[in-house]
Amino acid sequence: MLTHSRTLVVQWGDCDPAGIVYFPRYFEWFDDSTAALFEAAGLPKAALLARFQILGIPVVDVRSRFRKPSTFGDRVVIESGIPSWGTASFEVHHRLLRGGELAVEASERRVWAVRTPEGTIRSRPLPPEVLALFSGSPPKTV
Repeated sequence: MLTHSRTLVVQWGDCDPAGIVYFPRYFEWFDDSTAALFEAAGLPKAALLARFQILGIPVVDVRSRFRKPSTFGDRVVIESGIPSWGTASFEVHHRLLRGGELAVEASERRVWAVRTPEGTIRSRPLPPEVLALFSGSPPKTV
């Protein structure tokens, strides 16, 4: 399984009045981490959309567990990977570590989506080429 990790520093604007990271920021970070994971596989988002003529890979389900708060100035590491693939969907798992300890974990179910000629959004089966890029590739870190 291809995994990707990236390090972030919590900024002042990421925090709520209590001084801890405002929870929607985590989901923004996880979305960015999914994009970084695809880029590590050789599919930067703009190229992914153009190459496969898809609308995107929208989230259809998300679950999270907040174990420890993060605060301004903390250096956190987000580890992301795709543990399971379906026909037209896949699960992305994220682990956010603060000081080497698990602070937040989340999973997203995403679909490979296209716009139909009628203007609706539909899933489409994942291309074998995409699945191949994620199997057996070495981990990358930025």
